[in-house]
Amino acid sequence: MRVVLTGGAGFIGSHLCDRLLADGAHVLCVDNLLTGRADNLAHISDPRFEFRRHDITTPIEVAGPVDYVLHFASAASPVDYLTHPIKTLKAGALGTWITLGLAKAKGARFLLASTSEVYGDPEVSPQPETYWGNVNPIGPRGCYDEAKRFAEAITMAYHRYHGLNTAIVRVFNTYGPRMRPDDGRVVPTLLTQAMRGEPLTVYGDGSQTRSFCYITDLIEGIVRLVRSDIHDPVNLGNPEEITVLEFARRVTAITGSRSEIVFRPLPQDDPARRRPDITRAKALLGWEPRVPLEEGLKRTLEWFAARVGSRA
Repeated sequence: MRVVLTGGAGFIGSHLCDRLLADGAHVLCVDNLLTGRADNLAHISDPRFEFRRHDITTPIEVAGPVDYVLHFASAASPVDYLTHPIKTLKAGALGTWITLGLAKAKGARFLLASTSEVYGDPEVSPQPETYWGNVNPIGPRGCYDEAKRFAEAITMAYHRYHGLNTAIVRVFNTYGPRMRPDDGRVVPTLLTQAMRGEPLTVYGDGSQTRSFCYITDLIEGIVRLVRSDIHDPVNLGNPEEITVLEFARRVTAITGSRSEIVFRPLPQDDPARRRPDITRAKALLGWEPRVPLEEGLKRTLEWFAARVGSRA
């Protein structure tokens, strides 16, 4: 089995590299390192692994047979896609078009890493795959949301028009080792602040909800989807919903921090609720998350503690 994986130096991508290699695959990891990090791959010494630094919004040549093309290249955190809005749009549009073309040329199965952000600020909860979403296309988050919505549309067009074997995973909030401490997402931000004894930043009044899936659970779901014959989008995430304020309190408890919680204005178009309906994943993949939040946070904390200076 030979896999081309774009965005393989990122948080999710690097864990997927590990799993694919463990399963016996040959992996060509493609990343331009805009938001991914070479350090995430430094531990890999497997001769079946190849890294190629390349911007997937430009054409790529891959010699030899390819069984799977997995497109994960994109800025994924608000800090990153607000800093690189045009590159984010290009990764979703041009990057998806180029990788679909590669899969078509090789007769490979194609998997698009989409996101729960296609649901925008949802008016339906939990969000099933049949929900079309509530997205502001011209708001600051639109560069990411609409990039992924276009990516899904062109993926399904290739499936229907060319008969390409495609899959779409909609990834909900995921956390674990290898997240960047400065990437702006709630888990690394609050863990880092707590370990340093800094005030914990909560936006709005903290009543907005999220659902957090540990990285190993997500990777298991992705692998099952890749190996399936499913073409329609599938949500992968943890349906256990928690408010951001309660999550901040759990972080202080698990870190032993005495940091206070401070409130900041809510960013524009920030989703009020985010919770996946995983009925389809359960029925078609036999998948559901296994790692409890407390256990996953402890594992993540151990990784961050070795890399983030503490002043607590």
